[in-house]
Amino acid sequence: MLTVYRNMFRIRDLRNKILFTLFIFLVYRLGTAIPAPGVDLDAVKQFAEQGERAGIMGLLNLFSGGALEAFSVFTLGIMPYITSSIIMQLLAVVIPRLQKLQEEGEAGRKVITQWTRYVTVMLALLQSTGLTYLFHRGTLTNGIDLIPEYSAGRVLLIVLTLTAGTAFIMWLGELITQRGVGNGMSLIIFVSIVSQMPAQFLAVQRSTSMLKFSIVILMFLLMTAGIIFVDQGQRRIPIQFSKRVRGRRVLGGQSTYIPLKVNTAGVIPIIFASSMLYLPAMFVTAIPSSGFFGAIRRWIDGNLVNARSWWYVILYGLLIVFFTYFYTAIQFDPARQSDMIQRQGGFVPGIRPGSATTQYLQHIISRITLPGSLFLALVAVLPSIVAIIWGVSLGFSGVSILIVVGVALETMKQIESQLMMRNYEGFLR
Repeated sequence: MLTVYRNMFRIRDLRNKILFTLFIFLVYRLGTAIPAPGVDLDAVKQFAEQGERAGIMGLLNLFSGGALEAFSVFTLGIMPYITSSIIMQLLAVVIPRLQKLQEEGEAGRKVITQWTRYVTVMLALLQSTGLTYLFHRGTLTNGIDLIPEYSAGRVLLIVLTLTAGTAFIMWLGELITQRGVGNGMSLIIFVSIVSQMPAQFLAVQRSTSMLKFSIVILMFLLMTAGIIFVDQGQRRIPIQFSKRVRGRRVLGGQSTYIPLKVNTAGVIPIIFASSMLYLPAMFVTAIPSSGFFGAIRRWIDGNLVNARSWWYVILYGLLIVFFTYFYTAIQFDPARQSDMIQRQGGFVPGIRPGSATTQYLQHIISRITLPGSLFLALVAVLPSIVAIIWGVSLGFSGVSILIVVGVALETMKQIESQLMMRNYEGFLR
């Protein structure tokens, strides 16, 4: 393994890409420590010392690398870009124009990327305006007013700063993709989550006994190994191409396969499910806190958006299973895949081309999606189940482990491909 790391830095081009990526990480982490203008630093410090973040605050703080609790210029993190990317993927299913752009190759992807940037900026404006108002009211900060001097000019300055911070993060991610190693946006999320893990494990160690802490570490390692095993799992559908004679040449007659991953949807279903559960947390702020509506508000706060509630665990798991099937259906279209195979002169051995192939692919993708969705649900809710049983917070979540392991594997594969091109041995053997 040490030889592999040494070989990474022997290749000048690869070494420069790795160092450039690490430099961008440094710039990003510095940005998370710079407070936004116009905020009360003493109130921000008091808010940061409260410790555990739950619900929408926990998700935003996770993806911002702790920038939210520090109310820095990178408070929104990369979440607006993630949301806009998901929106564009969903719209591509229902809007023919976007479908054509996806099929046009690099030129079409550039147009979609530009539209994604515009949507990101609009979402950042909306989210920064909402967060500024909620931080002033103390709705998400347990009554602490982070912006005591709440005026139109100050609000405009904060909103523009947070929006510019999101745009800057998006630019940093694109720089990593173009000149660094791996997918820039994924690596930004990766470094945000990893930066919070030491403090999270330290908090668990301080709040529990050594036995429970050892069990948590063992559970973390087992979840990591399970994610790697499932992420690498795939069902290979064999494809045979018929022979064609053109002049004196015989073309075709080759065989290949379609790799269908057990976890085709990745971490997207967990993000969808989390967003669905956090919507009530946002709307409940407008409900009166007394009387009948107050009882509804307290029930939603204590069950639907509380990670230590069995209602939360059950609903969260069911939503993940549902969105796994939903997103897999968007990502993999059996009818289109069957038509593409038939147009290329291929067929699945033992299956007639056309509708029979479509039904066969639909049957296979449905069967392998079930264990993938159940695994995602288990990984996502297992920390919450342990927290409910022990009555403590584990700090980390299943989604953080999924993202960290997934991004690490993809980055290692890219580095390995660079090493193999130059006859060096890679990580994955």
